[in-house]
Amino acid sequence: MEQTKTKNSEMIEQLYKNVKMGSDSIIKLMPKATDGKFKTDLTEQLNGYEKFASQARKLLHDAGCEAKDENVMTKMWASIGMTMNTLTDSSDSHLAQMVVEGSTMGVTDTLKILREYENTGVSEDALALAREIIKFEEKNIETMKSHI
Repeated sequence: MEQTKTKNSEMIEQLYKNVKMGSDSIIKLMPKATDGKFKTDLTEQLNGYEKFASQARKLLHDAGCEAKDENVMTKMWASIGMTMNTLTDSSDSHLAQMVVEGSTMGVTDTLKILREYENTGVSEDALALAREIIKFEEKNIETMKSHI
């Protein structure tokens, strides 16, 4: 049982870090957005990431664990990368393309997590969370395509 709890916590913590990275990225991009519909779509995406982060925190808490954010260096490099990527082009179209690329990475990373843990006895709640995140990221990609 202890092994399952550990696998559960590992999986959920990875999901938590992924959605927090998405949330942090949207927060950094939002001030650069100019179009009202684009800002609304970014806000909806941010709300979704925060909802998933909250669900992951609750699952971790229920397992007797705490949610841990990504390390400071990883966050710093992601922030620098976004800043550099928007220096020459901060148009809404370019920002939407960046969000598509980020969400595509989110789908890929979450699929890897799901495949790694799906037959290890982790809880159905953890697996369901991963599947919901993948659907959410795929929806974000489609929404952002309209802004490119």
